Order: sequence, then C-alpha cells, then structure tokens
Amino acid sequence: MIPEASPATPAVWLPPLLIVLVSAALELGGASVTELLRYDRVAIDDGQWWRLLTANFVHLGWWHWFLNALSFGLLVLLCPEKASPGAWLLRLIVVGAGMSLCLHLFSPRLSYYVGLSGLVYGLFALGFGRQIAAGDRFAMACLAFLAARIVWELMIGAPASEEGLIGGSVVAESHLYGVFSAALYGLAAGSFRRPAATADTP
Repeated sequence: MIPEASPATPAVWLPPLLIVLVSAALELGGASVTELLRYDRVAIDDGQWWRLLTANFVHLGWWHWFLNALSFGLLVLLCPEKASPGAWLLRLIVVGAGMSLCLHLFSPRLSYYVGLSGLVYGLFALGFGRQIAAGDRFAMACLAFLAARIVWELMIGAPASEEGLIGGSVVAESHLYGVFSAALYGLAAGSFRRPAATADTP
C-alpha cells in the first residue's frame, strides 16, 4: 500500500502541482494548442489517440482552469497521499485516458471535450475508496456526496451559473467515467484493500 501522509507534507503537493502547472502552460498556448490536444471524436477516429490523454490538460479558458486547479488543492487536503511519480503517471494514463475512452465508446453524440474535472473526480473516488478501506467514516460521507453530485448533474444538469463561468457545457458523463476508470484502477492495483496493522504508524 502507498503510505498516507499529512497535507502539510510538501511531497503530497508536488504531483498535483505539476499537473496544474502543465495545464496552465498549455492554456498559455491559446486556442491552437487546445484544438491540437482536446478530445476530438473525428480526429481520434483518424488515429490521433494521444487526445484521449491530452484532453484532460487543456481547458475552455482561464476560469475553467482555475476551478480545476482549486479541485486539485481540495484533493490534496481531503485525500493526502505520498505516491511515487510512477504511480501518479499510471493513474493519469488509466483514469484520464480511460475516462476519454469511455466518452468515445458510450457518449457518441459528444464531439469535443476538455478539462481536468473527469480526472479529478476519479482521483477523489480513488482517495476516498482507500480511506474507506482503512475505516474512515468521513470518507464514506464524502464519497456519497460525490456520487450524489454526479447523479444530480446527469439528471438535472449543472447550474447555468457554473456553465456561464467556464464558458461551456459541463460534461457530467466525464465525471461518471472518471470514477468508473478510477474504480477499475483501484481494484486492479489493490488500492481498496484494508491496510495491514503495523507496529509503527507513519
């Protein structure tokens, strides 16, 4: 199991910070970079498979990026974890690309997609799942809230104020598929097993 850590530990902030900074650098590239890297159904059908992963790192604009950056900050506060760079890279590939692949397979009417929200929903689910396995009841409430929010978005839709702020529609399916991809990753990696009791607590 990957050891837990405190939000005060600098190491737990580094991978999320790098993700946010990379996405900020891509946002500086403007519309041309976004068009090159976004989820584009036709382009993916033509063989541009990298878009399944890179779509997560480009945004509709700076407000969209800012809200996603705040979500990563909340992720570290609620689900602090000391994970290796290799573990983070694998999660980005499995959860990020898995989410986009699900969009491609199960949301055929969607032509374009950008943003980190599907990925971060998956990372929240993975973090809460690990905490629940360790007996954390607060994490159970957090995961229930996450599930309720997804159901609300799928049935009712996102608030118009939120869509106005980010400059586009919220793709609620991406949040569902992000959680689904994270669940598959967690099960395969053994992330949801109850930690073994040890003499020393890190």
